[in-house]
Amino acid sequence: MRSVGADQDAAVDRGRVDRALANGLDADDAARLSSVLSLLSDAVRVRILYALDLVDELCVGDLALALELSEDAVGYALRLLRTAGLVQTRKVGRVVYYRLADSFPEPLLEHCLRELIKLSRVATGDVSPVRAARARPVKKRS
Repeated sequence: MRSVGADQDAAVDRGRVDRALANGLDADDAARLSSVLSLLSDAVRVRILYALDLVDELCVGDLALALELSEDAVGYALRLLRTAGLVQTRKVGRVVYYRLADSFPEPLLEHCLRELIKLSRVATGDVSPVRAARARPVKKRS
């Protein structure tokens, strides 16, 4: 294993190395981001986020029906998403409604995740790059 000092002396493009050092993620922010992204690695949680993006808010039972999942699976996923601050609740009587957090990053659903789906379809050969580029956009949240 080479030492850090030796690596710095061997830089091919010092300017880019310095820019990456100055603007890169520190270990704490990288761990935080990794934790949030790991929540998105579960198909149930991603489907819940998409559903809430489409219809603004739903209770556990309605989400379970809409996604054809058990209430237990939906409830567990919602608990994780709520703990991470990605969804919030509104209670009406005994019914708890879930919605995307007010601070939920709109471009995450509107662009990033949908583009990643297109890229994965192309990579697996499920669709051609031209067809992926023309794919019908999903309804935007109002």
